[in-house]
Amino acid sequence: MSLRISFELSNNDIKHFREAMRKARRTVRMREDSEIVSEARPLFEDVDTRQVPVFVRHRIELLKAMTDMLEDEEWHMRRRERERVLTALAYFRDPDDLIPDEIPGLGFLDDAIMIELAVRELKHEIEAYRDFCSYREKYDSGFRLRRNADTRARKLAAREQQLRERAARRRDKEQGPAQVL
Repeated sequence: MSLRISFELSNNDIKHFREAMRKARRTVRMREDSEIVSEARPLFEDVDTRQVPVFVRHRIELLKAMTDMLEDEEWHMRRRERERVLTALAYFRDPDDLIPDEIPGLGFLDDAIMIELAVRELKHEIEAYRDFCSYREKYDSGFRLRRNADTRARKLAAREQQLRERAARRRDKEQGPAQVL
């Protein structure tokens, strides 16, 4: 049996999250991308060893996927996208975030909320990246027959461009009220 719990954030709560997001953005501006990623990696492993709610575990898995997207040399993330992922990572790795990570069951709840906000902003790009990975995997499974690295690079670049255009169309179509954070 599952239980659905929802809650409403007050203006004061949102103010706290906005300040936490600003702090994480400052971290992103002051640090190297690779530094932020390497500091977050051990926390991914730490979460894997803990009992955390499914909601939290799923959000952490999404952050790992966004980190893969960030590090994929064949997927060229735009700076705005990179900053959103890095901001979520910077918040995730911050030991002084809103809820201390050591609190059993709840410690990563604030991290999951911040990750969810990043996922919502990047959902079309994440979907495009997943489709790109599927395309690349299928292409590479027959690559030994083709053996032309330049053709592979061109085809992957063309597919990436198509997927980015699709993501932009979907984002524009969905464009609604301004984001909370």
